[in-house]
Amino acid sequence: MSESSKVVHTVLGPVPAGELGVVSVHEALLSVLPGAEHAFDITFDRSAIFETLAAKLRDFRACGGGTIVDSTGMFHGRDVRLYEALSRATGVHLVASTGQGPEELLGGYFLTPQTNPPTPWPAERFADLFTKEITEGMAVPRVERRGPAGLVATAVTRGGMTATDESLLRGAARTALATGAALSVRYGADPVGELGVVLDEQLPPGRVVVGGLDRKDAVAAGAPAKVAAMGAHLALDHAGTEDAAHVTDAERARLVAELVAAGHADRILLSTGATGVAKGHPATDTPYGHVLTVLVPLLKEQGVGDDDVRRILVANPRDLLALR
Repeated sequence: MSESSKVVHTVLGPVPAGELGVVSVHEALLSVLPGAEHAFDITFDRSAIFETLAAKLRDFRACGGGTIVDSTGMFHGRDVRLYEALSRATGVHLVASTGQGPEELLGGYFLTPQTNPPTPWPAERFADLFTKEITEGMAVPRVERRGPAGLVATAVTRGGMTATDESLLRGAARTALATGAALSVRYGADPVGELGVVLDEQLPPGRVVVGGLDRKDAVAAGAPAKVAAMGAHLALDHAGTEDAAHVTDAERARLVAELVAAGHADRILLSTGATGVAKGHPATDTPYGHVLTVLVPLLKEQGVGDDDVRRILVANPRDLLALR
């Protein structure tokens, strides 16, 4: 497939990869902690949710943004019909994702052993579930299927990979391999080891992005450069978050400059990990345009040139998201 003919699955259908513009690869639109939709003290005013998200997306577009990837997977508030309406209203391309994880956020059905002797869901069952969301459309529970997912997303338990997490990783990798979609992994405790599990499924490393690599533990261990050296994309996806777990924006900028100098400019992805609307958990209320308005000027102060900035914001995510 030639570069000019590659497409990306958005909620409004296939879009030529070259039309995505600036992409923010790890964001959340409507993020609902599983179970919160049944809580008596949490309201779901769809018109208010729409207006809040639309304002944030218009702000992103005004900053120069083109595409938001909702990388939350299947059961954390994903509302495909809402996202379709938002994309039409704002002109921002929206890419939704399939996938699940980490284990602690799976619904009980996916954690209940259904074999004798009891074992976690096997990788092939997760692969079948995720693959159908790309080949047949994303499921709207008990109603229908809508357009196809554009990304497979999973996450690993923060304390370390569980048996179910491993099934999720392998199943997600098999879906990516079978469909040509990319795989996003939010690492748990060992980004290099968890990436190794995915690559063990024969998925080319260039089809994988490992997220969360601006956590202090990852940076201290040199994980961003190690992941890039393995051929995968690395996401510094908490721009604007400066807390006990993550490096500051100034440190992110220095890290990007170091990675560019080391020859890894074509592996870097940036995002804010923002939450547009959160239900049942605290929001990460960073503007989606923070990378453009705050981090990019810091990158230029560190000597990262315009060509590399555009590669990181436009070309790298375009190449990752384009179906292969």
